[in-house]
Amino acid sequence: MKRAGVGTGGGAGRRPPVMADVARLAGVSHQTVSRVVNGQDHIRPETRRRVEEAIQRLGYRPNKAARTLVTTRTATIGVIGTEGGLWGPDTIHRSVDHAARQAGYFVSSVSLDAVSREELASAVDHLLNQHVEGIIMIVGNDEALELVRNHDVGVPLVVCVGELETALSPSDTEQYGAARLATRHLLELGHVEIGHIAGPTAWPEARAREEGWRDELVAAGLRPPQAVRGDWSAASGYAAGRVLAASPAVSAVFAANDEMALGALRALAEAGMRVPEDVSVVGFDDMPIAEFTIPPLTTVRQDLHAAGRRAVRILDAMITESGAEVPPVPELELVVRASTARRPRR
Repeated sequence: MKRAGVGTGGGAGRRPPVMADVARLAGVSHQTVSRVVNGQDHIRPETRRRVEEAIQRLGYRPNKAARTLVTTRTATIGVIGTEGGLWGPDTIHRSVDHAARQAGYFVSSVSLDAVSREELASAVDHLLNQHVEGIIMIVGNDEALELVRNHDVGVPLVVCVGELETALSPSDTEQYGAARLATRHLLELGHVEIGHIAGPTAWPEARAREEGWRDELVAAGLRPPQAVRGDWSAASGYAAGRVLAASPAVSAVFAANDEMALGALRALAEAGMRVPEDVSVVGFDDMPIAEFTIPPLTTVRQDLHAAGRRAVRILDAMITESGAEVPPVPELELVVRASTARRPRR
């Protein structure tokens, strides 16, 4: 699967040049570039000229946080999350806190009641007033994407959005491919009526997973049914499961995350339907509880703890302009457990 690259949060594409790139091109040290950028004296004219030419050639733009390193540092990063209580974002948030402390940073967090453009902008302003050196935004919807693409917040910014090259989690391409893999697993078991409990349309990950499910069915010559929309919560999965349980043709369900899959398991049980004897269920995320449900849940595994650590590594490299290598996004994999079986004969 395609891996996400590293960027600044200002748009898709290649990683923008950092101070270390300028130093390599000019043939000088990182410290020399820093002195030129900050207008310090006692630099030979020829050295200054080489550095300035490298800056112009690369299109390098010093970030405000990096320039403050010459005088003082707050050693604080900001984290913006949500109060939704969702396992995925909460897991990344905890991992960010731990990794940031290990990297020597203090963490200032803001939790949003509503993920809107206004709320996001207000949270950014709140953190900037605390002089954070960078921000990690654990919000993956279109409002966050628009804010990052169209607003320069003045400090490095890393966002959990698959469409951006700064993605903390697997890219849309990987989410899409994993959804096709999960759907293909059900097709190989003989299922032809596979319902989908989709996530919110404003989230790129939800759209990628829904598209993967739909395209895999079309590729198999099947007509996809209407997806049932959820909001990532177990309660919405329960409501969607009740809708799907009322359709006698559905023999399998692919939920866009494990929490909705867990809600669907209860709804199916209340409707007198056995999993997997009557209906197979597949989730997405591989929450720790997934292997202890009844029956254990087949699901797509993604390492969200690694996502939090990777976010801090990306942000630290951007703040210090070190050009340090960032570990790639771990690949997604299908974990087959007892919630899926061959299509029952009816």
